[in-house]
Amino acid sequence: MTDLGALRAGLRKAVRGEVAFDATARALTTMDASNYRRVPLGVVSPRDADDVAAALSVCREHGVPVVPRGGGTSIAGQATGTGVVLDFTRHMNRIVSVDPGARTAVVQPGVVLDRLQDAAAPHGLRFGPDPSTHSRCTLGGMIGNNSCGSHSVAWGTTADSVRELSVVTGDGAAVRLGQDWAGAPDGLRPLVEGELARLRTGFPDLPRRISGYALDALLPEKGADVARSFCGSEGTLGVLTEAVVRLVQAPRARALAVLAYPDESAAAEAAAGLLPHGPLTVEGMAADLVRADAGLPRGGAWLFVETGGADAGEARARADTIVRAADVIDSLVVTDPAGMRALWRLREDASGTATRMPDGSEAWPGWEDCAVPPARLGPYLRDFRALLTAHGLRGTPYGHFGDGCIHVRIDFDLMTAGGVGRFRRFSEELAEVVVSHGGSLSGEHGDGQARAELLPKMYGSEMVALFERVKGVWDPDDLLNPGMLVRPHRLDENLRFAVLPREPVDVAFGYPADGGDFSAAVRRCVGVAKCRTAVGGSGASGSSASSGDVMCPSFRVTGEEEHSTRGRARLLHEMLAGEVVTDGWRSTEVRDALDLCLSCKGCRSDCPVGVDMATYKAEFLHHHYEGRRRPAAHYAMGWLPLWLGLVARTRTARVVNLLASVRALAAVAKRVGGIAPERGIPAVARETFSRWWARRFRARVRGFVRDLKRGVRRPFPGFGVGAGSGGEVVVLWPDTFTEHLSPAVGRAAVDVLEAAGLAVLLPPTKAMRFTPAGEEAGAGAGVFSGPIGDGVTKGPIGFGAFLPRRRRRVCCGLTYVSTGQLDRARTVMRRTLDLMEPYLEMGTPVVVLEPSCAAALRTDLPELLHDDPRAARLAAAVTTFAEALERHAPHWTPPRLDRPAVGQTHCHQHAVLGDAADRRLREAAGLTGPLAGGCCGLAGNFGFEKGHYEVSTACAEEQLLPAVRGAADGAVVLADGFSCRTQLEQLAGRRGRHLAEVLAEGLEGWDGG
Repeated sequence: MTDLGALRAGLRKAVRGEVAFDATARALTTMDASNYRRVPLGVVSPRDADDVAAALSVCREHGVPVVPRGGGTSIAGQATGTGVVLDFTRHMNRIVSVDPGARTAVVQPGVVLDRLQDAAAPHGLRFGPDPSTHSRCTLGGMIGNNSCGSHSVAWGTTADSVRELSVVTGDGAAVRLGQDWAGAPDGLRPLVEGELARLRTGFPDLPRRISGYALDALLPEKGADVARSFCGSEGTLGVLTEAVVRLVQAPRARALAVLAYPDESAAAEAAAGLLPHGPLTVEGMAADLVRADAGLPRGGAWLFVETGGADAGEARARADTIVRAADVIDSLVVTDPAGMRALWRLREDASGTATRMPDGSEAWPGWEDCAVPPARLGPYLRDFRALLTAHGLRGTPYGHFGDGCIHVRIDFDLMTAGGVGRFRRFSEELAEVVVSHGGSLSGEHGDGQARAELLPKMYGSEMVALFERVKGVWDPDDLLNPGMLVRPHRLDENLRFAVLPREPVDVAFGYPADGGDFSAAVRRCVGVAKCRTAVGGSGASGSSASSGDVMCPSFRVTGEEEHSTRGRARLLHEMLAGEVVTDGWRSTEVRDALDLCLSCKGCRSDCPVGVDMATYKAEFLHHHYEGRRRPAAHYAMGWLPLWLGLVARTRTARVVNLLASVRALAAVAKRVGGIAPERGIPAVARETFSRWWARRFRARVRGFVRDLKRGVRRPFPGFGVGAGSGGEVVVLWPDTFTEHLSPAVGRAAVDVLEAAGLAVLLPPTKAMRFTPAGEEAGAGAGVFSGPIGDGVTKGPIGFGAFLPRRRRRVCCGLTYVSTGQLDRARTVMRRTLDLMEPYLEMGTPVVVLEPSCAAALRTDLPELLHDDPRAARLAAAVTTFAEALERHAPHWTPPRLDRPAVGQTHCHQHAVLGDAADRRLREAAGLTGPLAGGCCGLAGNFGFEKGHYEVSTACAEEQLLPAVRGAADGAVVLADGFSCRTQLEQLAGRRGRHLAEVLAEGLEGWDGG
């Protein structure tokens, strides 16, 4: 039994880096991207090689195993363990040097691949291997797994790019591995020299043979390369502390040929025939993994074949040659970098999208990356498909067809004993199929726990026994990552699903995509860790990755795993498991990790598997504070519609603003309300949007009456007076921010919508029962055939219409949802549905100006009120401002402004609503220039809450503020969200404007043409 206190004390005394044995640190490292889960004792973040040696010494003294870990994206389970995890991403993540002349770089194991690519790019160089996780995988992990990537047909595996490795062995020796037996531990050379015949004949000859130890690299005719033989050892032989890697010349220009085939078998048959043309990539994927609107040529499967050249013409000519040589049903050649990035993203996201079958059911790794000789890929896939059918399983192969390496996620049932048994039987039979085609059980991700048990089928028992002897030479105490590669755990042990509850958890949201099961929603996170991506990385084509992604703002700022979407999902998984995180919904570990979640919903769109951490956070807060007092900010900002409504009813906006301008009073108010002291309190509008609308409405009615007396007839003003007369009716949603804080946006929207010929109404303030025209009104139904859309009517016209009644306002419930006050949110939402019911019956479009409110209506409303069919109808009726103009005024032309635009696409618009209509509207108006991505950092209540100011401002500094500061003279600053505008004003002193405001200004003097 390990003395945890002594182990922890010994590590803290010996190691200068962080030593963490708390529940959060352990929970974050129980899993990688595989099916497996093991709970470590603690996590050490070493600062340098001396720290590594010291940690190994202490762990050896206590008999505790050690697991090196990089980005945690391993798919076979080798980045998990029950001892001490060494996390290299915190400190040992530097690029020591780049030598352009020698075409080498010296890196530490925690360096993310894209950082190396960015450092090499100015010299026209790059690191050859590039897995789809290039934006977050580390060089140490790549060396440990001998990773490959899409360009392996041109530049090989990681082992082909390694020159020298600095390693600390299991017995504490610091060695430098290279050729001619450099750094080999005592006993390795005589052991190998006694087995030369076996090593010369016992390894299959194929480009992607990753399984087992690469002992054939120690053959004399191969230079006795100890560094190369170390690659792919999965942390079982030594701990890497530094690497000298080879760089390759990057092509000056690239082209991407997308070749379409009837199915993946036809694509697989064709792949090997393209290799003589010298492509950089030959990647394959099938239609099951691609959206119908992805823009690919018609077909059922595709090969992504990239070519390079000294210039664009040469790269294009090579791509055209491949198209002519290929027998395809359709093709597409792309040369512009943006187009290639978009296509490569389809391929790179397959590791996540493949985790869901077309019907939404779950699919898992387990036979993720076997490889066969490229010429055998077609026959192998046919046998693979037949075996799937025989076991009643489904999966869609994709991957590195040019190297004969296939990735696939399969709909294994890993939750029941019967399903796990079928998983084992299928794996054993498929291993035999792979071997029969001359293949390797692993072609990229390593063996880990998923395949190591099956290595005797590939190598035979004597070669596997040799692997065990080699492990004993390097690591005589079996300290390093035991249970991997040699003497392995069974492939059906330690499954991460075994600890989850078998019965659905009682939750508030409906989780429609997960069958109403919160556990299934949490299981969505498979660990591919796209949420750990930093802006500015290099894509598969070597170009800078898109900066338009939003996920995950807090991780981008802090770099801490617990503030990534994956980290939070891991903590929720452990909360449900109850072993490491033991307090369930009351967990402080989960609460603290979710505290810096901005609820931006970026993960809903950017995560390949659609994790929605904003919803999970709201769910957690709902349960965490049930029956307990909440933080002050939940009352101050969660109840914002209530407080602002009270100010409006009492007409005290001027007084409130005056008090807020007094520094001492404002400080007290912020302290009481849990608001960050650095924040200014936004001014409340002296006249609400609805009050302006009512005043305008009454003035128009008076004018209408005067005109009648004069004999002038025109349409009733409630239905689009003026330019909007007779047009299609739309309801303009008076959200809390537009209503009370920025009514100018609402006024501008009315001007533009009416100029476009639309009749603008507001929701009623009293629930009314809608009786269609021609039907007899029932009791209490009133005598009208439609709602009164003036935004001020208290009730149906008829008996009692003049009795005093309390007005009610529609509300999306956003502030209650974001603070986890879901009972209150449901009450508000049901009241809103009651008010909106007449419009829902008529199918009237609902225009929402605030993107966060529109997103709440489209997603939170139907998912929280999943038992009310009206919720789905309102969600379907919601349109953004730009969508309303495009759909309901398609022939209208906006005023031509011809100005540069800068700003940021709202994170909820990016994640939920889409901004295609906005981009087209801006283009039509002559507002040029792309908007920045990311998140403004204020994010509703988040940036106002005490303790969030630094993270909030850092998020803004990531993309938004630099874009605004670098804007051209005369550029209009666009920000549709109130939070974005507030952040810009408070941090940059710049006034951001809603697109409606900008267009409304352009209407002055515009003739409509």
